[in-house]
Amino acid sequence: MVRLLADMNFTTYSPRSRYVDNSADALYGENGTINVSYSNMSMTGCNRIMIPNELFLSLGLVSLMENILVILAIIKNRNLHSPMYYFICCLAVSDMLVSVSNVVETLFMLLIDQGVLVVTYDILRLMDNVLDMMICSSVVSSLSFLVAIAADRYVTIFYALRYHNIMTTQRAVVIITAIWAASTISSTLFIVYYMNIAVIICLIAFFFAMLIFMAGLYLQMFTLAHIHSKRINAFQKLRHQQQATNMKGAVTLTILLGVFLVCWGPFFLHLTLIITCPSNPLCVCYFSHFNLFLILIICNSLIDPVIYAFRSQELRKTLKELLFCSWQLHCFECLSCSKF
Repeated sequence: MVRLLADMNFTTYSPRSRYVDNSADALYGENGTINVSYSNMSMTGCNRIMIPNELFLSLGLVSLMENILVILAIIKNRNLHSPMYYFICCLAVSDMLVSVSNVVETLFMLLIDQGVLVVTYDILRLMDNVLDMMICSSVVSSLSFLVAIAADRYVTIFYALRYHNIMTTQRAVVIITAIWAASTISSTLFIVYYMNIAVIICLIAFFFAMLIFMAGLYLQMFTLAHIHSKRINAFQKLRHQQQATNMKGAVTLTILLGVFLVCWGPFFLHLTLIITCPSNPLCVCYFSHFNLFLILIICNSLIDPVIYAFRSQELRKTLKELLFCSWQLHCFECLSCSKF
């Protein structure tokens, strides 16, 4: 995924993109492959947007720390040991993949630009392969875990009495293992056959298929929940409270999906335009904003932990405890050092 865009010389934080030549227009090669190169964007009246590497690095480090805190909080608090929070934990790991790949690539670029690090093309290519796999695995696993959370909320709302029999910890572990295995295999295939049109089409199709599936679940969840809420009378107050709690989880998921769509949508539109109109002046002008799309992708990893904390009181409480404990530990270390 990122490899393809690096070869197009639009990636700011891929080291290899700095050593790719610019040339004419985008053409489709033989055997369904893509041969893409670009002429000067001044011909279309669009200038490539440049974003400092320091901004990429800062956002990557902040999002990395946020997601680490979320994972630690879920591990620490036994009240959060449920299938939904297991899926949220894995979603945080998926966001971490983006953060780690961004931080590593940006550090490499800064070191290479300053002449501190000298590496061969083969090493750059190997590193690019690994980091591209991480980002590709991140988008596939993120979408898959959003679907898993949506399915979990669906079962919680409509099969509340049988929820613990349907969504057991063992089944959650099986789902998580299957998603990570599928993400790893698919990302490997995407990187190996990255120049094939079919790979991009599969990635775009997966993105829209997951969105349509989740939209269908949401429509049914909110419609039936609204109808069901009208039938609840005063003697079912406890059931009503449980229903409200379950719907809160569905609303949280809706927010997560909305943020994912806003942050990743421009990137997938970029991929779509690569296939449909690679040489159109308007499309080429859209391509010139690719650095902004990368910032949005990183912001998705930055915003998700804030949503978790804002929507879950239990998670927010645990995060505060972790931050307070780390602050106390820091103060204790400072006092110990001052004595010597």
